[in-house]
Amino acid sequence: MPDSEVFETIYFSHDVLAERLREFAFLNRGIKIVFKDERRTEDGKERETRVFQYAGGISSFVQYHNQNKEVLHKDPIYIEGIRDDVTVEIALQFNTGYSENLFSYANNVRTPEGGFHESGFKSAFTRTFNAYARSYDLLKNTKITLSGEDIREGMTAVISVKVPEPQFEGQTKQKLGNTEVEGIVQALVNEKLKAYLEENPNIAKKVIQKSIQAAQARDAARRAREVIRRKGILDSASMPGKLADCSERDPALCEAFLVEGDSAGGTAKQGRDRRFQAILPLKGKGINVAKARLDKILKNDQIIDIVTMLGTGIGQEDFTLEKLRYNKVIIMADADVDGAHIRTLLLTFFFRQMPQLVLEGHLYIAQPPLYQIRKGRRARYLQNDEQMNDYLLEASMESAKLTNSRRGITRYKGLAEMNADQLKDTTMNRESRILLQVKMEDAVEADRMFTLLMGDDVDPRRVFIEKYGSQVNLDLYGA
Repeated sequence: MPDSEVFETIYFSHDVLAERLREFAFLNRGIKIVFKDERRTEDGKERETRVFQYAGGISSFVQYHNQNKEVLHKDPIYIEGIRDDVTVEIALQFNTGYSENLFSYANNVRTPEGGFHESGFKSAFTRTFNAYARSYDLLKNTKITLSGEDIREGMTAVISVKVPEPQFEGQTKQKLGNTEVEGIVQALVNEKLKAYLEENPNIAKKVIQKSIQAAQARDAARRAREVIRRKGILDSASMPGKLADCSERDPALCEAFLVEGDSAGGTAKQGRDRRFQAILPLKGKGINVAKARLDKILKNDQIIDIVTMLGTGIGQEDFTLEKLRYNKVIIMADADVDGAHIRTLLLTFFFRQMPQLVLEGHLYIAQPPLYQIRKGRRARYLQNDEQMNDYLLEASMESAKLTNSRRGITRYKGLAEMNADQLKDTTMNRESRILLQVKMEDAVEADRMFTLLMGDDVDPRRVFIEKYGSQVNLDLYGA
C-alpha cells in the first residue's frame, strides 16, 4: 500500500481499478485476472468478485467497444506478427457511425498521444485501401481522393505493440518514440490488410463506399467551416445575435455560460458580471452529434453559434485550442429531465468534436440549487433532494412542524424561476457558486457510455434505464 505520509490520498477507486484490469486482460489474450475488493459499498454490501478473461484478446476489446453499435462486419479484422523482436497486434472493426476510435498501447501502457506505432498503422492503412479501390476501379464515378480520415470514419481499432526497449516521449510518457516500430507496423499492415481485402471483397466495398460518403461530407463540412471563418471569429459584430459578450479581452479571465432557454438566458444576463462573464442562451435541445456527420452538424444554428462564440473551430482538422476566447465554458441547464438531456447533448458535442476542450479542463457544469429555504429575511439554498431530506430530518428533530405546504420552502422547477440576484448568488458568483469540472478519465468507457445513451440502438439504453435509472447518478462529467 502507498505510504499515507508521502501521498495525499491512498484511496483506490473500485471502478477505475476494474476498468484497468479489464483492459489488461484484453491486451493479454487468455490471461485470467480475479479482482476481489474486500471493501464494502457505501450501503454496506459486499462487492462481487469479478473475473476478467478474454480468449479473443484485442479482437474482443474492439467488440466490447462496439457492442452497442451497428457494425459493417461481424468479426474484427485481426493482424499480428513478430519482426525484429517487436510483437504487433492490431484489431479493427467498422460500424455505421461517424466517429473514429483508435486506441494504442505499447507494452500494455496506453499511449493517448500516439507515436510511431500509430503513424505506421495510419499511413499503411490509407495506402492499402486506396490501392485496393484503384485496382478495382471503385472510385471511377467520383472525383474523390480518399483521405485516411475518410476511410477511418466509423472505425474502432486497437493497436498493441510489445517492444524490448520502449522509448516514451513527453513529460507524461504518453507517446511511443521508437522509430523502428513505424516501419515494422507499416510492413505488416500492408501485407496482411491487403490479403484480407482480397479475400473479403464485400467488406472492402462496404468500407470504401462509406469512405466515399465521408469524403463528400468532408467537402461539405469544409465549405460550412469556411462560412463560419468568413464571419470573422474575433469580430464582435459577427458574434451570435443572442450572445451577451463580456468586456474583458484576456481569455484567461473570461468565462462563457451556455444557458438553457431564452428566459433563463435573460435572467443570467441581468445577474452576470459584465466584465468577464458572457451569456449565450440556447433554444431547444439541439442536435445529437452522435448520429450526424460533421457537414450536418455545421448546418445546425445552435452549433454554429457555439463554434463562432468560442472561436476555436471544430473537428480534428480545424480545432485550435489557442483561439479559445474563454478560459471556462459553463453549461447551465435546469435541474430536471429536460435539463439533463440538454446537458448530455452538449457533452456529446464537446466530447466528439472538441475533446481537447475537455482534456485541458475548460468545460464545466453549473450547479443551480433545487430548493430555497426562507426564514424571515434569510435564505438558504439546497442543491438536491438529498440535502432537502437531510434538512427536513434536522428540522423534525428540532420539533419543527412542517406540512405538505411547506411554507418558506421553494422548489425551483427551472433556472427562470430564480430572479437575477438569486441566480447570481447561487450559480454565477465565483465566491459562492458550485461548478463541476468535466473530466475524461477513461476515453474508452466515456465513448461506450455516450454510445449507449445517445446512439441509435434503443434496446441497450432501455435495459440500462430499467436496471439503473432509479438507483444511480450517472457521472459522465466527473467531479
